[in-house]
Amino acid sequence: MQSFADWVQFSVSAAVVVLFLLILLSIVFLIARRGKKEGSQKLAIEKLNKTWLENEDSIRKAVLTEKEFAGLLKERQKTEKKSDAEGSSKRKVFVIDFSGDLGASATSTLREQVSALIGVMKSGDEVVVRLESTGGVVHGYGLAASQLARLTERNLPVTVCVDKVAASGGYMMACVANKIVAAPFAFIGSIGVISSMPNFSRLLKKNDVDFVEQTAGEFKRTITLFGELNDSKKAKHQKDLEAIHLLFKEHISRFRPRLDINAVSTGEVWLGRPALELGLVDEIRTSDDLLMDLAGQADVYVLKSEQETNWKAKLKNQFFGQLSELNMPLAKITDRFC
Repeated sequence: MQSFADWVQFSVSAAVVVLFLLILLSIVFLIARRGKKEGSQKLAIEKLNKTWLENEDSIRKAVLTEKEFAGLLKERQKTEKKSDAEGSSKRKVFVIDFSGDLGASATSTLREQVSALIGVMKSGDEVVVRLESTGGVVHGYGLAASQLARLTERNLPVTVCVDKVAASGGYMMACVANKIVAAPFAFIGSIGVISSMPNFSRLLKKNDVDFVEQTAGEFKRTITLFGELNDSKKAKHQKDLEAIHLLFKEHISRFRPRLDINAVSTGEVWLGRPALELGLVDEIRTSDDLLMDLAGQADVYVLKSEQETNWKAKLKNQFFGQLSELNMPLAKITDRFC
């Protein structure tokens, strides 16, 4: 009877392991297929000035008399004709939305938007990025940050707005901007690195199952799902994490040299106002307030891209989105080694 119970326990454990592996393989497949689909996306442009004006007019039409509303429209038309005759041209503000998941999958859209903007922006124009992210894989957010750096390196001003959270990889992106604006209760920081995974080596050993993995190179594999752990592997893995953390700190110091990097790189997160006192952000206000002020002196355009609608994309976005929510607000950058 005991042997049968052990067999059942092993079978259940093996099934869990197989299921976990199948999920990982599915994720890898979905990510690999993503690039082709997203490469065919087209940009859609919304002029916020027009959208807001139409919304305001809906209210004015309801509260004003018909004569008052007609007079308002007539005066506006005169003003617009005068501006056209004088040839006045406002500067342009382009708004990009980046909603980050663990895989930084929105980076493919971001790189297309940045490439398009580089070709059309003129002196005085500005980019505003509405950024929300709890962080994710190092290489994904490193590439996303590099996309924003393509703008600042060409002296094109970038402002990042954080209404909810820019933590870890999210802050890696935000710090590239010329200016960071955060809402009072936005989460900021989490400048740290984490690596975590289950290890089934003891379970396999308990059930007399050998895990065979051959490598060339002492540290080709350190911490894995099934490999037996030892002090040497743990030490090497820790060393790798610390090396990534150091590069993370150097990256932030490059773009925000006045920041006391040692004081804020402990992995902690701060709300908006304390983050302002530490120098992690430059201003406390919502993205809505900022854009409405800019709309008074500039034409504000929101860049949007058509999204994938097939079941594979939905599954991928749902998976990464749920993981991001589970890690909120203390998610760190997760290192993934090939």
